[in-house]
Amino acid sequence: MKKKLASVLLCAVMAASMLTGCGNADNATATTPATDNKTDAAATTEAAEKTAEAAGSVYYLNFKPEVDEVWQKLAKEYTEETGVPVKVVTAASGTYEQTLMSEIANKEAPTLFQINGPIGYQNWKDYCADLKDTDLYSWLMDKSLAITGEDGGVYGIPYVVEGYGIIYNDAIMQKYFALDGAKAASMDEINNFAKLKEVVEDMQAKKDELGIEGVFASTSLTPGEDWRWQTHLANIPVYYEFKDKGITDTDTLEFTYSDNFKNIFDLYINNSCTAPGLLGSKSVDDSMAEFALGQAAMVQNGNWGWSQINGVDGNTVKAEDVKFLPIYTGVEGEENQGLCTGTENFFCINKEASAEDQAASIAFVEWLFSSETGKAAVTNDLGFIAPFDTFSDDEKPTDPLAQEVLRYMADTSKTSVSWNFTSFPSQQFKDDFGAALLEYASGSIDWDAVKTKVVDEWATEKAATAAN
Repeated sequence: MKKKLASVLLCAVMAASMLTGCGNADNATATTPATDNKTDAAATTEAAEKTAEAAGSVYYLNFKPEVDEVWQKLAKEYTEETGVPVKVVTAASGTYEQTLMSEIANKEAPTLFQINGPIGYQNWKDYCADLKDTDLYSWLMDKSLAITGEDGGVYGIPYVVEGYGIIYNDAIMQKYFALDGAKAASMDEINNFAKLKEVVEDMQAKKDELGIEGVFASTSLTPGEDWRWQTHLANIPVYYEFKDKGITDTDTLEFTYSDNFKNIFDLYINNSCTAPGLLGSKSVDDSMAEFALGQAAMVQNGNWGWSQINGVDGNTVKAEDVKFLPIYTGVEGEENQGLCTGTENFFCINKEASAEDQAASIAFVEWLFSSETGKAAVTNDLGFIAPFDTFSDDEKPTDPLAQEVLRYMADTSKTSVSWNFTSFPSQQFKDDFGAALLEYASGSIDWDAVKTKVVDEWATEKAATAAN
Protein backbone atom coordinates (compact mmCIF):
# COMPACT_ATOMS: atom_id res chain seq x y z
CA MET A 1 0.00 0.00 0.00
CA LYS A 2 2.79 2.41 0.89
CA LYS A 3 4.62 1.64 -2.35
CA LYS A 4 1.39 2.16 -4.27
CA LEU A 5 0.80 5.52 -2.61
CA ALA A 6 4.36 6.66 -3.21
CA SER A 7 3.99 5.92 -6.91
CA VAL A 8 0.75 7.83 -7.07
CA LEU A 9 2.20 10.80 -5.22
CA LEU A 10 5.07 11.10 -7.68
CA CYS A 11 2.71 11.00 -10.66
CA ALA A 12 0.15 13.33 -9.15
CA VAL A 13 2.67 16.08 -8.49
CA MET A 14 3.01 16.46 -12.25
CA ALA A 15 -0.74 16.85 -12.61
CA ALA A 16 -1.20 19.29 -9.74
CA SER A 17 -1.76 22.25 -12.00
CA MET A 18 -4.30 20.44 -14.18
CA LEU A 19 -7.17 20.48 -11.67
CA THR A 20 -8.01 23.99 -10.52
CA GLY A 21 -11.09 25.39 -8.83
CA CYS A 22 -12.88 28.56 -9.81
CA GLY A 23 -13.12 30.93 -6.89
CA ASN A 24 -11.77 30.84 -3.36
CA ALA A 25 -12.86 28.86 -0.35
CA ASP A 26 -11.31 27.29 2.71
CA ASN A 27 -11.43 23.57 3.24
CA ALA A 28 -14.75 22.62 4.80
CA THR A 29 -16.38 19.54 6.25
CA ALA A 30 -20.04 18.75 6.53
CA THR A 31 -22.07 17.41 9.39
CA THR A 32 -25.46 16.02 8.53
CA PRO A 33 -28.35 17.35 10.65
CA ALA A 34 -31.93 16.90 9.51
CA THR A 35 -33.66 19.16 7.00
CA ASP A 36 -37.23 19.46 5.81
CA ASN A 37 -36.41 18.84 2.15
CA LYS A 38 -37.91 15.76 0.51
CA THR A 39 -36.74 13.70 -2.45
CA ASP A 40 -38.44 11.49 -5.00
CA ALA A 41 -39.66 8.48 -3.01
CA ALA A 42 -38.50 5.79 -5.42
CA ALA A 43 -34.97 7.13 -5.76
CA THR A 44 -34.67 7.66 -2.02
CA THR A 45 -35.96 4.16 -1.25
CA GLU A 46 -33.53 2.61 -3.72
CA ALA A 47 -30.61 4.55 -2.25
CA ALA A 48 -31.62 3.54 1.26
CA GLU A 49 -31.95 -0.12 0.28
CA LYS A 50 -28.49 -0.13 -1.29
CA THR A 51 -26.88 1.18 1.90
CA ALA A 52 -29.07 -0.19 4.69
CA GLU A 53 -27.30 -3.52 5.00
CA ALA A 54 -23.86 -2.13 4.30
CA ALA A 55 -24.16 0.61 6.93
CA GLY A 56 -21.37 2.48 5.22
CA SER A 57 -20.61 6.19 5.05
CA VAL A 58 -19.54 8.69 2.40
CA TYR A 59 -16.56 11.05 2.34
CA TYR A 60 -16.55 13.24 -0.77
CA LEU A 61 -13.54 15.39 -1.62
CA ASN A 62 -15.05 18.26 -3.61
CA PHE A 63 -13.16 20.03 -6.39
CA LYS A 64 -15.06 23.32 -6.76
CA PRO A 65 -14.95 25.81 -3.86
CA GLU A 66 -17.67 27.95 -5.44
CA VAL A 67 -20.28 25.22 -4.92
CA ASP A 68 -19.18 24.04 -1.49
CA GLU A 69 -22.39 25.28 0.15
CA VAL A 70 -24.49 23.29 -2.32
CA TRP A 71 -22.61 20.09 -1.56
CA GLN A 72 -22.89 20.67 2.19
CA LYS A 73 -26.65 21.10 1.83
CA LEU A 74 -26.96 17.98 -0.31
CA ALA A 75 -24.98 15.97 2.23
CA LYS A 76 -27.39 17.00 4.98
CA GLU A 77 -30.45 16.27 2.87
CA TYR A 78 -29.20 12.84 1.89
CA THR A 79 -28.44 11.89 5.47
CA GLU A 80 -31.90 13.01 6.54
CA GLU A 81 -33.50 10.89 3.83
CA THR A 82 -31.39 7.74 4.20
CA GLY A 83 -29.58 7.88 7.53
CA VAL A 84 -26.22 7.48 5.78
CA PRO A 85 -23.50 9.84 7.07
CA VAL A 86 -22.01 12.06 4.36
CA LYS A 87 -18.96 14.25 4.87
CA VAL A 88 -17.88 16.80 2.27
CA VAL A 89 -14.41 18.33 2.31
CA THR A 90 -13.67 21.03 -0.25
CA ALA A 91 -10.13 21.63 -1.45
CA ALA A 92 -9.03 25.25 -1.64
CA SER A 93 -8.81 26.70 -5.13
CA GLY A 94 -5.95 25.23 -7.12
CA THR A 95 -5.03 22.63 -4.50
CA TYR A 96 -7.17 19.60 -5.36
CA GLU A 97 -4.33 17.24 -6.29
CA GLN A 98 -2.30 18.21 -3.24
CA THR A 99 -5.32 17.81 -0.97
CA LEU A 100 -6.19 14.44 -2.48
CA MET A 101 -2.61 13.24 -2.02
CA SER A 102 -2.76 14.23 1.63
CA GLU A 103 -6.24 12.88 2.35
CA ILE A 104 -5.82 9.57 0.51
CA ALA A 105 -3.00 8.68 2.90
CA ASN A 106 -5.27 9.02 5.94
CA LYS A 107 -7.04 6.14 7.62
CA GLU A 108 -10.37 7.85 6.91
CA ALA A 109 -9.64 8.60 3.25
CA PRO A 110 -12.11 9.99 0.70
CA THR A 111 -14.49 7.34 -0.59
CA LEU A 112 -15.58 9.55 -3.48
CA PHE A 113 -13.16 11.76 -5.39
CA GLN A 114 -12.57 13.02 -8.90
CA ILE A 115 -10.01 12.97 -11.67
CA ASN A 116 -9.62 15.26 -14.67
CA GLY A 117 -9.40 12.68 -17.45
CA PRO A 118 -7.05 10.00 -18.83
CA ILE A 119 -3.93 11.66 -17.39
CA GLY A 120 -5.55 11.89 -13.99
CA TYR A 121 -6.61 8.26 -14.25
CA GLN A 122 -3.04 7.16 -14.87
CA ASN A 123 -2.04 8.94 -11.67
CA TRP A 124 -4.84 7.51 -9.53
CA LYS A 125 -5.80 4.22 -11.21
CA ASP A 126 -4.64 2.18 -8.21
CA TYR A 127 -7.44 3.79 -6.22
CA CYS A 128 -10.26 3.66 -8.78
CA ALA A 129 -12.96 0.98 -8.43
CA ASP A 130 -14.63 -0.51 -11.50
CA LEU A 131 -18.04 1.14 -11.96
CA LYS A 132 -19.11 -0.75 -15.06
CA ASP A 133 -21.99 -2.54 -13.32
CA THR A 134 -23.43 0.53 -11.59
CA ASP A 135 -26.71 2.21 -12.47
CA LEU A 136 -24.77 5.45 -12.82
CA TYR A 137 -22.82 4.07 -15.77
CA SER A 138 -25.95 2.57 -17.34
CA TRP A 139 -27.55 6.04 -17.23
CA LEU A 140 -24.63 7.68 -19.07
CA MET A 141 -25.95 8.76 -22.47
CA ASP A 142 -22.59 8.82 -24.25
CA LYS A 143 -20.58 5.99 -22.76
CA SER A 144 -17.53 6.96 -24.81
CA LEU A 145 -17.06 9.80 -22.32
CA ALA A 146 -16.26 7.42 -19.45
CA ILE A 147 -12.69 6.68 -18.37
CA THR A 148 -11.94 3.05 -19.13
CA GLY A 149 -9.01 0.78 -18.43
CA GLU A 150 -7.21 -1.68 -20.67
CA ASP A 151 -9.25 -4.44 -19.03
CA GLY A 152 -12.52 -2.88 -20.20
CA GLY A 153 -13.46 -1.67 -16.74
CA VAL A 154 -15.04 1.74 -16.14
CA TYR A 155 -13.04 3.73 -13.61
CA GLY A 156 -14.26 7.29 -13.98
CA ILE A 157 -17.76 8.51 -14.83
CA PRO A 158 -18.30 12.11 -15.98
CA TYR A 159 -20.86 13.96 -13.91
CA VAL A 160 -21.00 17.15 -15.92
CA VAL A 161 -20.34 17.76 -19.59
CA GLU A 162 -19.63 20.86 -21.59
CA GLY A 163 -19.44 21.42 -25.30
CA TYR A 164 -17.93 23.92 -27.66
CA GLY A 165 -18.16 24.67 -31.34
CA ILE A 166 -19.07 27.61 -33.55
CA ILE A 167 -21.86 29.64 -31.96
CA TYR A 168 -23.99 31.35 -34.59
CA ASN A 169 -26.77 33.94 -34.66
CA ASP A 170 -29.58 32.25 -36.55
CA ALA A 171 -31.33 35.56 -37.27
CA ILE A 172 -28.31 36.75 -39.26
CA MET A 173 -28.00 33.40 -40.99
CA GLN A 174 -31.66 33.46 -42.04
CA LYS A 175 -31.15 36.97 -43.40
CA TYR A 176 -28.23 35.66 -45.46
CA PHE A 177 -30.15 32.64 -46.77
CA ALA A 178 -32.83 35.03 -48.11
CA LEU A 179 -30.31 36.95 -50.24
CA ASP A 180 -30.08 36.33 -53.97
CA GLY A 181 -27.17 34.05 -54.77
CA ALA A 182 -26.75 32.73 -51.22
CA LYS A 183 -24.46 29.70 -51.20
CA ALA A 184 -26.84 27.71 -48.98
CA ALA A 185 -30.53 27.74 -48.19
CA SER A 186 -30.32 26.55 -44.59
CA MET A 187 -27.90 25.57 -41.84
CA ASP A 188 -28.60 21.91 -42.63
CA GLU A 189 -26.52 22.30 -45.79
CA ILE A 190 -23.47 23.44 -43.82
CA ASN A 191 -22.07 20.11 -42.67
CA ASN A 192 -18.45 20.24 -43.84
CA PHE A 193 -15.61 22.72 -44.18
CA ALA A 194 -15.97 23.24 -47.93
CA LYS A 195 -19.55 24.44 -47.58
CA LEU A 196 -18.77 26.46 -44.45
CA LYS A 197 -15.94 28.24 -46.27
CA GLU A 198 -18.13 28.96 -49.28
CA VAL A 199 -20.89 30.45 -47.13
CA VAL A 200 -18.57 32.42 -44.84
CA GLU A 201 -16.62 34.04 -47.66
CA ASP A 202 -19.84 34.98 -49.44
CA MET A 203 -21.25 36.45 -46.22
CA GLN A 204 -18.07 38.45 -45.68
CA ALA A 205 -18.42 39.89 -49.18
CA LYS A 206 -22.02 40.84 -48.35
CA LYS A 207 -21.41 42.02 -44.79
CA ASP A 208 -22.86 45.47 -45.45
CA GLU A 209 -26.12 43.94 -46.67
CA LEU A 210 -26.19 41.78 -43.56
CA GLY A 211 -25.42 44.67 -41.23
CA ILE A 212 -22.35 43.03 -39.69
CA GLU A 213 -18.70 44.01 -39.36
CA GLY A 214 -17.44 40.50 -40.05
CA VAL A 215 -18.72 36.95 -40.13
CA PHE A 216 -16.55 35.87 -37.20
CA ALA A 217 -15.97 37.76 -34.00
CA SER A 218 -12.34 38.67 -33.36
CA THR A 219 -9.89 35.82 -32.89
CA SER A 220 -8.50 36.92 -29.52
CA LEU A 221 -4.74 36.38 -29.61
CA THR A 222 -3.67 38.48 -26.64
CA PRO A 223 -1.48 36.26 -24.42
CA GLY A 224 -3.75 34.67 -21.84
CA GLU A 225 -6.79 35.26 -24.06
CA ASP A 226 -5.81 32.71 -26.73
CA TRP A 227 -7.02 29.51 -25.06
CA ARG A 228 -9.82 29.07 -27.60
CA TRP A 229 -7.18 28.41 -30.27
CA GLN A 230 -4.10 26.93 -28.54
CA THR A 231 -6.25 24.57 -26.49
CA HIS A 232 -9.81 24.18 -27.77
CA LEU A 233 -9.21 24.50 -31.51
CA ALA A 234 -5.93 22.59 -31.22
CA ASN A 235 -7.89 19.73 -29.67
CA ILE A 236 -9.44 18.86 -33.03
CA PRO A 237 -6.29 17.89 -34.98
CA VAL A 238 -4.97 16.10 -31.91
CA TYR A 239 -8.26 14.21 -31.57
CA TYR A 240 -8.07 12.96 -35.15
CA GLU A 241 -4.39 12.03 -34.90
CA PHE A 242 -5.02 10.08 -31.70
CA LYS A 243 -8.06 8.44 -33.28
CA ASP A 244 -6.04 7.30 -36.30
CA LYS A 245 -3.37 5.81 -34.05
CA GLY A 246 -5.73 4.36 -31.46
CA ILE A 247 -4.01 6.20 -28.60
CA THR A 248 -4.94 8.65 -25.86
CA ASP A 249 -1.52 10.24 -25.41
CA THR A 250 1.88 10.35 -27.06
CA ASP A 251 5.39 11.63 -26.41
CA THR A 252 5.71 12.76 -30.03
CA LEU A 253 2.97 14.58 -31.91
CA GLU A 254 3.24 14.49 -35.69
CA PHE A 255 0.56 17.20 -36.09
CA THR A 256 -0.81 15.16 -38.98
CA TYR A 257 -3.89 17.36 -39.25
CA SER A 258 -1.94 20.62 -39.21
CA ASP A 259 -3.44 21.72 -42.53
CA ASN A 260 -6.93 21.16 -41.17
CA PHE A 261 -6.20 23.44 -38.25
CA LYS A 262 -4.89 26.00 -40.72
CA ASN A 263 -8.08 25.71 -42.78
CA ILE A 264 -10.40 26.86 -40.03
CA PHE A 265 -7.94 29.27 -38.40
CA ASP A 266 -7.43 31.09 -41.71
CA LEU A 267 -11.19 31.23 -42.18
CA TYR A 268 -11.54 32.82 -38.74
CA ILE A 269 -8.89 35.49 -39.12
CA ASN A 270 -9.62 36.41 -42.74
CA ASN A 271 -13.38 36.86 -42.30
CA SER A 272 -13.43 38.70 -39.02
CA CYS A 273 -14.47 41.97 -37.42
CA THR A 274 -10.76 42.72 -36.93
CA ALA A 275 -7.85 42.62 -39.38
CA PRO A 276 -5.41 39.73 -38.75
CA GLY A 277 -2.56 42.04 -37.79
CA LEU A 278 -4.59 43.60 -34.96
CA LEU A 279 -5.77 40.41 -33.28
CA GLY A 280 -2.99 40.54 -30.69
CA SER A 281 -4.91 43.29 -28.90
CA LYS A 282 -8.23 41.44 -28.68
CA SER A 283 -9.66 39.60 -25.67
CA VAL A 284 -12.33 36.93 -25.29
CA ASP A 285 -14.64 39.59 -23.82
CA ASP A 286 -14.14 41.72 -26.94
CA SER A 287 -15.04 38.77 -29.11
CA MET A 288 -18.15 37.81 -27.17
CA ALA A 289 -19.34 41.42 -27.08
CA GLU A 290 -19.06 41.66 -30.87
CA PHE A 291 -21.31 38.63 -31.17
CA ALA A 292 -23.76 39.84 -28.52
CA LEU A 293 -24.11 43.23 -30.20
CA GLY A 294 -24.86 41.67 -33.58
CA GLN A 295 -21.59 42.82 -35.13
CA ALA A 296 -20.61 39.23 -35.99
CA ALA A 297 -22.62 36.20 -37.04
CA MET A 298 -20.36 33.53 -35.55
CA VAL A 299 -17.90 32.99 -32.71
CA GLN A 300 -16.07 29.92 -31.45
CA ASN A 301 -16.77 29.21 -27.79
CA GLY A 302 -18.53 26.82 -25.43
CA ASN A 303 -21.90 26.57 -23.74
CA TRP A 304 -20.48 28.63 -20.85
CA GLY A 305 -20.43 31.54 -23.32
CA TRP A 306 -24.17 32.13 -22.96
CA SER A 307 -23.71 34.00 -19.69
CA GLN A 308 -21.20 36.28 -21.42
CA ILE A 309 -23.51 36.90 -24.37
CA ASN A 310 -26.55 37.47 -22.20
CA GLY A 311 -24.63 39.73 -19.84
CA VAL A 312 -23.37 42.22 -22.45
CA ASP A 313 -24.94 45.65 -22.02
CA GLY A 314 -26.96 46.39 -25.15
CA ASN A 315 -27.15 42.73 -26.20
CA THR A 316 -29.28 42.37 -29.34
CA VAL A 317 -29.14 38.60 -29.79
CA LYS A 318 -32.28 36.69 -28.85
CA ALA A 319 -31.89 33.46 -26.92
CA GLU A 320 -33.85 31.50 -29.51
CA ASP A 321 -31.37 32.57 -32.21
CA VAL A 322 -28.25 31.32 -30.42
CA LYS A 323 -27.22 27.96 -31.90
CA PHE A 324 -24.20 25.68 -32.28
CA LEU A 325 -22.41 24.40 -35.38
CA PRO A 326 -19.58 21.83 -35.19
CA ILE A 327 -16.09 23.10 -36.00
CA TYR A 328 -15.42 21.73 -39.47
CA THR A 329 -11.81 21.58 -40.66
CA GLY A 330 -11.93 19.49 -43.84
CA VAL A 331 -11.44 16.04 -42.33
CA GLU A 332 -12.90 13.15 -44.30
CA GLY A 333 -16.29 12.10 -42.94
CA GLU A 334 -16.79 15.24 -40.85
CA GLU A 335 -20.41 15.43 -41.99
CA ASN A 336 -21.10 13.16 -39.02
CA GLN A 337 -19.01 15.16 -36.57
CA GLY A 338 -20.70 16.64 -33.53
CA LEU A 339 -19.59 19.26 -31.06
CA CYS A 340 -16.38 19.03 -29.05
CA THR A 341 -17.99 17.52 -25.98
CA GLY A 342 -16.28 16.47 -22.82
CA THR A 343 -15.41 17.16 -19.26
CA GLU A 344 -12.54 17.44 -16.86
CA ASN A 345 -14.74 16.17 -14.02
CA PHE A 346 -15.03 12.41 -13.40
CA PHE A 347 -16.33 10.71 -10.27
CA CYS A 348 -14.23 7.85 -8.92
CA ILE A 349 -14.88 5.49 -6.03
CA ASN A 350 -11.92 4.66 -3.81
CA LYS A 351 -11.43 0.92 -4.13
CA GLU A 352 -9.25 0.96 -1.01
CA ALA A 353 -12.29 2.00 1.03
CA SER A 354 -14.36 -0.68 2.73
CA ALA A 355 -16.98 -2.46 0.64
CA GLU A 356 -19.64 -0.80 2.79
CA ASP A 357 -18.29 2.68 2.16
CA GLN A 358 -17.92 2.02 -1.56
CA ALA A 359 -21.55 0.89 -1.76
CA ALA A 360 -22.71 3.90 0.24
CA SER A 361 -20.77 6.29 -2.01
CA ILE A 362 -22.19 4.79 -5.20
CA ALA A 363 -25.70 5.01 -3.76
CA PHE A 364 -25.19 8.67 -2.84
CA VAL A 365 -24.10 9.60 -6.36
CA GLU A 366 -26.94 7.63 -7.92
CA TRP A 367 -29.43 9.41 -5.64
CA LEU A 368 -27.97 12.74 -6.75
CA PHE A 369 -28.71 12.01 -10.41
CA SER A 370 -32.05 10.23 -10.02
CA SER A 371 -34.04 11.82 -7.17
CA GLU A 372 -36.09 14.98 -7.60
CA THR A 373 -34.10 16.77 -4.91
CA GLY A 374 -30.76 15.71 -6.35
CA LYS A 375 -31.62 16.53 -9.95
CA ALA A 376 -33.01 19.93 -9.01
CA ALA A 377 -29.77 20.75 -7.22
CA VAL A 378 -27.67 19.49 -10.12
CA THR A 379 -29.47 21.70 -12.64
CA ASN A 380 -30.38 24.77 -10.62
CA ASP A 381 -27.74 25.00 -7.89
CA LEU A 382 -24.68 23.27 -9.32
CA GLY A 383 -25.52 24.45 -12.85
CA PHE A 384 -24.47 21.18 -14.49
CA ILE A 385 -25.36 19.75 -17.86
CA ALA A 386 -25.70 16.23 -16.53
CA PRO A 387 -24.81 13.49 -19.05
CA PHE A 388 -27.41 11.03 -17.76
CA ASP A 389 -30.72 9.89 -19.24
CA THR A 390 -32.48 10.20 -15.88
CA PHE A 391 -33.23 13.87 -16.55
CA SER A 392 -36.49 14.72 -18.33
CA ASP A 393 -36.58 17.71 -20.66
CA ASP A 394 -38.02 19.98 -17.99
CA GLU A 395 -35.25 18.97 -15.58
CA LYS A 396 -32.43 20.01 -17.91
CA PRO A 397 -30.77 23.45 -18.14
CA THR A 398 -32.82 25.95 -20.09
CA ASP A 399 -30.16 28.25 -21.51
CA PRO A 400 -29.90 27.95 -25.31
CA LEU A 401 -26.33 26.70 -25.58
CA ALA A 402 -26.80 24.05 -22.91
CA GLN A 403 -29.87 22.91 -24.83
CA GLU A 404 -27.79 22.71 -28.00
CA VAL A 405 -25.14 20.57 -26.32
CA LEU A 406 -27.84 18.20 -25.12
CA ARG A 407 -29.39 18.08 -28.60
CA TYR A 408 -26.10 17.11 -30.23
CA MET A 409 -25.34 14.53 -27.54
CA ALA A 410 -28.71 12.87 -28.10
CA ASP A 411 -28.22 12.74 -31.89
CA THR A 412 -26.98 9.21 -32.57
CA SER A 413 -25.97 10.18 -36.11
CA LYS A 414 -23.28 12.50 -34.73
CA THR A 415 -19.96 11.57 -33.13
CA SER A 416 -18.74 13.92 -30.44
CA VAL A 417 -15.13 15.09 -30.61
CA SER A 418 -13.60 14.10 -27.28
CA TRP A 419 -11.55 16.48 -25.18
CA ASN A 420 -7.97 15.35 -25.73
CA PHE A 421 -6.40 18.61 -24.63
CA THR A 422 -6.08 17.14 -21.14
CA SER A 423 -3.12 15.25 -22.62
CA PHE A 424 -1.34 18.41 -23.80
CA PRO A 425 2.17 18.47 -22.29
CA SER A 426 2.05 21.69 -20.29
CA GLN A 427 0.81 25.24 -20.06
CA GLN A 428 4.13 26.31 -21.56
CA PHE A 429 3.36 24.26 -24.67
CA LYS A 430 -0.01 25.97 -25.04
CA ASP A 431 1.43 29.42 -24.44
CA ASP A 432 4.12 28.86 -27.07
CA PHE A 433 1.51 27.54 -29.52
CA GLY A 434 -0.56 30.67 -28.95
CA ALA A 435 2.45 32.92 -29.48
CA ALA A 436 3.21 31.16 -32.77
CA LEU A 437 -0.39 31.67 -33.91
CA LEU A 438 -0.10 35.39 -33.18
CA GLU A 439 3.11 35.60 -35.19
CA TYR A 440 1.42 33.75 -38.04
CA ALA A 441 -1.65 36.00 -37.98
CA SER A 442 0.54 39.09 -38.06
CA GLY A 443 2.55 37.73 -41.00
CA SER A 444 5.83 37.31 -39.12
CA ILE A 445 6.14 33.56 -39.76
CA ASP A 446 4.64 31.06 -42.20
CA TRP A 447 2.55 28.02 -41.36
CA ASP A 448 5.45 25.59 -41.67
CA ALA A 449 7.12 27.45 -38.82
CA VAL A 450 3.99 27.07 -36.70
CA LYS A 451 3.87 23.33 -37.38
CA THR A 452 7.55 22.91 -36.53
CA LYS A 453 7.06 24.84 -33.30
CA VAL A 454 4.13 22.67 -32.24
CA VAL A 455 5.89 19.38 -32.99
CA ASP A 456 9.15 20.41 -31.30
CA GLU A 457 7.52 21.97 -28.24
CA TRP A 458 5.29 18.95 -27.70
CA ALA A 459 8.31 16.63 -27.61
CA THR A 460 10.33 18.98 -25.41
CA GLU A 461 7.59 19.55 -22.86
CA LYS A 462 6.61 15.87 -22.72
CA ALA A 463 10.24 14.99 -22.02
CA ALA A 464 10.48 17.67 -19.35
CA THR A 465 7.32 16.39 -17.67
CA ALA A 466 8.60 12.81 -17.72
CA ALA A 467 11.91 13.92 -16.22
CA ASN A 468 10.11 15.46 -13.27
